[in-house]
Amino acid sequence: MKRFIALILLIAVHALAAAQMRGLPDFTELAEKQGLAVVNISTTQMVRGQSQVMPFPFDENDPAFEFFKRFIPRQPGGGVPREFENRSLGSGFIISGDGYILTNAHVVDGADEVTVRLNDKREFKAKTIGADKRTDIALIKIEATGLPAVKLADASQLKVGEWVVAIGSPFGFDNSVTAGIVSAKGRSLPQENYVPFIQTDVAINPGNSGGPLFNLRGEVVGINSQIYSRSGGYMGVSFAIPIDVAMEIQEQLRSSGKVSRGRLGVVIQEVSKELADSLGLSRPMGAVVNAVEKGGPAEKAGLEPGDVILRFDGKPINNSADLPRMVGSTRPGNRSVVQVWRKGTNRDIPVTIGEMIEEKQASARQSRGSRVPEQAANRLGLVVSELTAEQKRELKMNSGLLIEDVRSASARADLRPGDIVIAVISRGATTEVKTVDQFNKLLARFEKGSNVTLLIRRGEMQTFVTIRNLNGD
Repeated sequence: MKRFIALILLIAVHALAAAQMRGLPDFTELAEKQGLAVVNISTTQMVRGQSQVMPFPFDENDPAFEFFKRFIPRQPGGGVPREFENRSLGSGFIISGDGYILTNAHVVDGADEVTVRLNDKREFKAKTIGADKRTDIALIKIEATGLPAVKLADASQLKVGEWVVAIGSPFGFDNSVTAGIVSAKGRSLPQENYVPFIQTDVAINPGNSGGPLFNLRGEVVGINSQIYSRSGGYMGVSFAIPIDVAMEIQEQLRSSGKVSRGRLGVVIQEVSKELADSLGLSRPMGAVVNAVEKGGPAEKAGLEPGDVILRFDGKPINNSADLPRMVGSTRPGNRSVVQVWRKGTNRDIPVTIGEMIEEKQASARQSRGSRVPEQAANRLGLVVSELTAEQKRELKMNSGLLIEDVRSASARADLRPGDIVIAVISRGATTEVKTVDQFNKLLARFEKGSNVTLLIRRGEMQTFVTIRNLNGD
């Protein structure tokens, strides 16, 4: 019996040891083999300008102070020289033995000279084949052969909670290895509509940018690109570009030096629960169209403001951020099918995809009528006035109400003086607003505590705004 108990204990100890080994993987072999294909990238940019006094933007206790002092040394008298070298550091990895290297676009942006240092300490001057700022991907090349190259993973198979490893040059320390797990997939970041980022808790710092993110099989799943930080250093939230997105971009950069993207010509926003209720949708989904570009592909196809795009070429739009990625990856000139929800029914609309052009900064001049503080606010807490003939001409609008004042706390969060109320949306029906009296009568139909969705024009843009928990009269 004692032998039996001892055997059971021995088995339990081995099982516990095996579990611990599974929970804490060994990265030594991965680092040794895959680190050979990771490179250090340093760039030099000649900055020319008038000599001027330039104070340091950091105090002496800030970690960035030493780097700022090193790269832009103070001159006698406190000025900056008329010409100096601006240096930066980053990482990259070799994707083919003949010298093609992937990194971030921001690593090589504006560089006059790019130097690549390999794991064996050899240095090469690199040529930038192309860079795409929208995805932050750059392809560079060095003149060498027989180089060690990384293996690429299928990023779609990556799972949340999976172990991942980063190799790069944080603060210039070559081949530094850090590890963590995948925290989330498909993250959308502000101003980054074309990349479904991989979020990790891998320690990433300045200099890691452009370096590879590996799975435990030693395959690259992403390119480390950004961190979320309030201090400028690692705070546990890092973002990587999926390798499949990066490889699609590098193929275009290698063949033509630039990236062509599809364009639909719409302004969209997320569908909230309240907006879904107003539009008659069973649940929040898709991307609602706020505005349609005049003469653009969407207008030519027949898409309208208020349409909710549910599918693009048969693929579901779960979040509004899905649409720019799908359209952007579509070849210009391709004929696609857009499924929209319009006035309670689904419609399939064929559309010929246009080509993305650089955005132009829109400037909007908006005439505002004189404030009318003595006027009573309506049920939404808004003081509104009808557009004058001059305002209609300048704004190129036939109707609408100008918001003069916002007196309700619930409305103040989403509306502001100068906004123009275009329409009221309820149960999938859109009613154009023409007069103050008509607007107030529309609001009177809503029960107390219900939600009211408005179509608003702000500058050159249109957006849907839902005011929650409508007050009584």
